[in-house]
Amino acid sequence: MNITGKIISILGAGGSGRAAARLAVAQGAIVHIYDSGEILNTDGIPASVKLHPLTTNSIAEKVESDLVVTSPGIDTYGDVVKAFSQNAGELIGEVEFATRFYNGKIIAITGTNGKTTTTELVQTLCTAAGVSCVACGNYGVAVSDVVNAEDIPEVLALEVSSFQLETIKHFCPDVSIWLNFDADHMDRYQSLSDYKNAKLRIFENQSSEHTAIVKLGEEIKTSAKTLYFSSEESADYSLFGSEIQCDGKSLFDIAKTKLRGLHNAENIMAATAALSALGIESSESALVKFTPPRHRCELVAEVAGVEFINDSKATNLHALDSALRSLPSPIILIAGGKDKGLNYTELNKRLKTTVKKAFVIGEISEQLLQQFPSEIHPQQCATLEEAVNCAASVAKAGDTVLFSPGTSSFDMFKGYEDRGDAFVNAIKKSNQPK
Repeated sequence: MNITGKIISILGAGGSGRAAARLAVAQGAIVHIYDSGEILNTDGIPASVKLHPLTTNSIAEKVESDLVVTSPGIDTYGDVVKAFSQNAGELIGEVEFATRFYNGKIIAITGTNGKTTTTELVQTLCTAAGVSCVACGNYGVAVSDVVNAEDIPEVLALEVSSFQLETIKHFCPDVSIWLNFDADHMDRYQSLSDYKNAKLRIFENQSSEHTAIVKLGEEIKTSAKTLYFSSEESADYSLFGSEIQCDGKSLFDIAKTKLRGLHNAENIMAATAALSALGIESSESALVKFTPPRHRCELVAEVAGVEFINDSKATNLHALDSALRSLPSPIILIAGGKDKGLNYTELNKRLKTTVKKAFVIGEISEQLLQQFPSEIHPQQCATLEEAVNCAASVAKAGDTVLFSPGTSSFDMFKGYEDRGDAFVNAIKKSNQPK
């Protein structure tokens, strides 16, 4: 792709926008960044880039561009993008833009849950096999910075969200991974099918020369060669006890690793299958050394026989359900956060069998009081710290205190990392000598 001398308009001055600007400048383009807010911090923005803060729709309608690159946080079908599209030669997202300058292999990972762990596993296993690989995209660094670096990796472990997939055109991974699907982002999508159709675009440009790794039971249509995995049924990659097997051959014993739960067994299967599709052998020793990402079923402390688990990355129902399914009962649950338009009554059967008490917080706490079953005695708390103190006061030896919000964090925190750190700090405070 030759963009020398072309006018590139980048929408959004966040991390992906700045990375796209750096790549575009390196490729000789004339670059503009537009943002609806102030652009007070210009770190990482090349001096030649022209900045346009406080951009309105009326301004956008008059902007002429050879190419518009939009950031995933901006609604693809909103008025802002429509305004910029009026005088644009082409409109794409940062992932589509960056991968047009990359000639290596791409393993793309999507799914409602498990993307980050699987992305890290792909990077770890590739590196252990002597194949250079960088985790990027929706997790890690922006793809534009990876392809703009001095040392280009042989493989991209590319986590892609539905927002990023909305704006692809020619993007075609050598291997695509579909981990799972459940309701999420209903505050952005008009229907569940709209959300799923966006994620399904990961397969859009694949052919029989490519590979799709799919969880058994998911309704997926693709032209790619398809391999299936499951922790509960027989598939190409399956779980027998604690052993992961492929076509009857034992590959790994997950009991030797730091990864726990059926969802993590499936993450290992998906990553292993993806590497195998590229002719790369996975190392059990690398799996044993692998440390899972923080905030996903992370054991924070064990106090007087009570385990405190930080699952702050559980930002939807499926993630919360996975934690309830994978962890030992009885569970004392702390849940709640931003209202994303989700229906929590879908979890009631699981809640009744795993949870003995629930503490609810955040914007949806009133909703959870109504939707959670009375059998788990939901109780509203004003803050996360209050919820931790209440949970600790009722927990007994053998219980699990699980912080798995089941929604996003932006009503009370900067993000799930900030929320998870607040949970950890609250535990430390609650266990200090009084």
